[in-house]
Amino acid sequence: MSSLNNDNNHAENDQLTEIAIAYYQEGATQEEISQRFGMSRAKIGRLLRRARDEGVVEITVKYHPVFSEKLEQQLIERFNLKRALIALDQPDDESQRQQVASLVSGYLAATLSDDMVVAVGQGRNIASIANHVGVVPHRNCRFVCGIGGTHRSGNAINADHICRQLAKKYDGISETLYAPAYVEDIIVKEAFMKNGTVKETLDRARRADVALVGVGDMNENSHMVKLGWFTPQEIVEARIRKGVVGDIAGYDFFDSQGKQADTMMSDRVIGLTMDELRHIPTVVVTAAENSKALALLGALRSGVVDVLATSVSNALTILNLDQQMK
Repeated sequence: MSSLNNDNNHAENDQLTEIAIAYYQEGATQEEISQRFGMSRAKIGRLLRRARDEGVVEITVKYHPVFSEKLEQQLIERFNLKRALIALDQPDDESQRQQVASLVSGYLAATLSDDMVVAVGQGRNIASIANHVGVVPHRNCRFVCGIGGTHRSGNAINADHICRQLAKKYDGISETLYAPAYVEDIIVKEAFMKNGTVKETLDRARRADVALVGVGDMNENSHMVKLGWFTPQEIVEARIRKGVVGDIAGYDFFDSQGKQADTMMSDRVIGLTMDELRHIPTVVVTAAENSKALALLGALRSGVVDVLATSVSNALTILNLDQQMK
């Protein structure tokens, strides 16, 4: 009896697969399939739903570029942006970062001109832009670190390394910020900020024509925690007690309304502040990961962002959250 049941189950599964292939791949109508298999249309409909429920069929929506353009226009109007660069959704974070980086690279190639100064942040999203493979015009630009370096020498997501890569890519020059990104307390930070070399570089970054920065979310497993800048407990406390949802450029922390949050973490990073970024004519903010939609909403509400680069999923979530949280 057991063998007979197994045979019946296999036959049903084979038939389910055949019906799903006919409908989803061959484009047959439910009426045509009902005639082919000698079943009612109602039963065919039930079997197609079962095929989706049991994973026989997986439906992936591929957004048409026109859809992305409409999203871009909505974001521009909603948050008073110059541009929104929206990449189609990809199956994993790394592929998503590469897609977003491709759009930002195209934007930079079209907008950068000789003698421009670009203030550069840190992180995987910004590094992906520097590492993007593609032909770009030579521009005699200066790429200046907008934040100090981490203790891991040569780390690919350090602002200094990214500046060097961008300078090489565009045939420009790079400028290092000779200070750590993170220090233990405000006294040490103030000493660095008074240093002539550090001040000169930061002043140049403050006068930049373009800033290229990322947005971080308040995650206990974030890059800042892994580097030892902050403890998981500090991240949790900032999120719960101050309502912090993210940071911009690895520096200032803000809530979901885009208001700067005063936390003990704010006095430990050497780099451009949100207020200083607001004075830069074009601030390009990029974040590809789907976990960063709320952080991006806060960044957009802060008034710092001029150009947003992210994914379709993030764009949809941002617009929905903005509507719900007004």
